[in-house]
Amino acid sequence: MPNRRNAFYLLLIASLAIGLITGRSFLFNLAYIFGAILVVSLIWAWISVQWISVSRRTRSTRSQVGGVIDESFAVINRSYLPRLWLEVRDHSTLSSHSAGHIVPAMTGRSTYTWHVQTPCHTRGEFQLGPMTIVSGDPFGFFVYPRSIPATSRVIVFPQTVPVDRFNLPAGALSGGEAQRQRTHYVTTNAAGVREYAYGDSFNRIHWKSSARRDQLMVKEFELDPMVDLWLMVDFSAGSLYEEPSVRRVGGVGPVVPTQAGIPASTEEYAVVAAASLAEHFVQGERAVGFIAYVPQRVVHHAEHGTPQLARILNTLATARSFTTYTLQLMLSLENPHLPRGATLIVVTSSADTQWVSMLHILSSRGIRPAVVFVDPASFGGANAEPTITALRAARIPTLVIQKGDDLKVALAKPMLY
Repeated sequence: MPNRRNAFYLLLIASLAIGLITGRSFLFNLAYIFGAILVVSLIWAWISVQWISVSRRTRSTRSQVGGVIDESFAVINRSYLPRLWLEVRDHSTLSSHSAGHIVPAMTGRSTYTWHVQTPCHTRGEFQLGPMTIVSGDPFGFFVYPRSIPATSRVIVFPQTVPVDRFNLPAGALSGGEAQRQRTHYVTTNAAGVREYAYGDSFNRIHWKSSARRDQLMVKEFELDPMVDLWLMVDFSAGSLYEEPSVRRVGGVGPVVPTQAGIPASTEEYAVVAAASLAEHFVQGERAVGFIAYVPQRVVHHAEHGTPQLARILNTLATARSFTTYTLQLMLSLENPHLPRGATLIVVTSSADTQWVSMLHILSSRGIRPAVVFVDPASFGGANAEPTITALRAARIPTLVIQKGDDLKVALAKPMLY
């Protein structure tokens, strides 16, 4: 297109120059025609992208690795002028996203739609948009772009694998004494009745007491005596090991898979293991808490239900191994905040042995620790045998995961201690 326009410029200049030399009016008129065509073409290209709007509808702003993001696009011509062609260019950051489209000729006051399904291969938070509309004149001299700055965000949760069972020692699963603490959750432990208050669910009404007192009475519940379960994922920079073939967006962003399966990074294995365990325990109606430094400190206090799982997956989606805090320091900082009697599952690939002594201190406080250890040696990292030996000497239940393991099978193995 620039070559065609430059050739036209040369014809205009040549006609004008020869006309000045020869004085023939025909050449001047020809130069005027060439100039008029260029001006009309430029105005045409500008008008072609005016009074055009693009709508973008995303069915859901959340997806998961292995899922898809559905989007619907519509280009609306709001004028009575026809459009010869339009190109919509999309500048989203979502991996494998290709929403750009060539729109054929449109009549006045018409709409053109198309649908895009983008497979999700990479966890993280991504931007959809902005977009650019491009069109030109019928002679192909000019292309005029118009930017549409509207953007939205979409988050891709990490992959999870089904966990049929997770063999924590019986002592870590059995629970404890009743906590004698009121809760707004419906549990198996009814503590008494009280008067109905606006907003109380009807399934909490105690009909016998209501009939006896001639007013609505509702049941009160205590916290489930089963102990809280906490997940702590180590995202320290010193614990990150990955093969040289691993590619990240922008060098420091999310890992981009180059083949089927979990990328060869301890970070990705830890994320998938933690996400799968969170899903397993939440579906088992356990109260699950979550701690991670990603690199800022993020804590989700132990709660039941799907919203808690969504919060955990949301944090894991954007987690990166950037924090300079070591696992030992993280455990030291969280020691005062962990409730006595809770079960703490640490997911890490740190080959340092110092954090094992911190787990021993936690266990002396009545906290039951367990470790899901992603073996860094299998990723070409440090030798982890001293760490595994220290965990066994401290009798801390440990599950070792290596590169290439099927996590569904690996997470179901008995823990060693």
